[in-house]
Amino acid sequence: MSLTTQIVWLFILAIPIACVAWTVTHEEVFREPREYCVQCSQKGRTLLQRKFFYLFTCEYCFSHYITIFFLILTDFKLLMDDWRGYIIAGFALVWVANQYMSLYGYLRIDLKKEKLLTKKEEQELEG
Repeated sequence: MSLTTQIVWLFILAIPIACVAWTVTHEEVFREPREYCVQCSQKGRTLLQRKFFYLFTCEYCFSHYITIFFLILTDFKLLMDDWRGYIIAGFALVWVANQYMSLYGYLRIDLKKEKLLTKKEEQELEG
């Protein structure tokens, strides 16, 4: 696979990784399991139990496991065709996916801010 194709794969493959990691760790559809994981990560008896459940509450941590799944699914390697290509691809995918999630987080905050300002202005005009 050419370097250009690998770079395209890197940026495209990071999109579903970011999507899955963000959805599980932030969106309402997974709120109840996430709250259970938060509780277990704070009150677990052992360090291993606390860390295991924490993985499902942190988008950065969870993105590593989603990346491993996608590496197995796609057999994507970056720069090298052996096991080192998997390691390089894994860390590169995690980094790009987390950049996407950070950008998405900023956009959501900005949209929420605009929505609140619009609502406040509407209330001032009515009242």
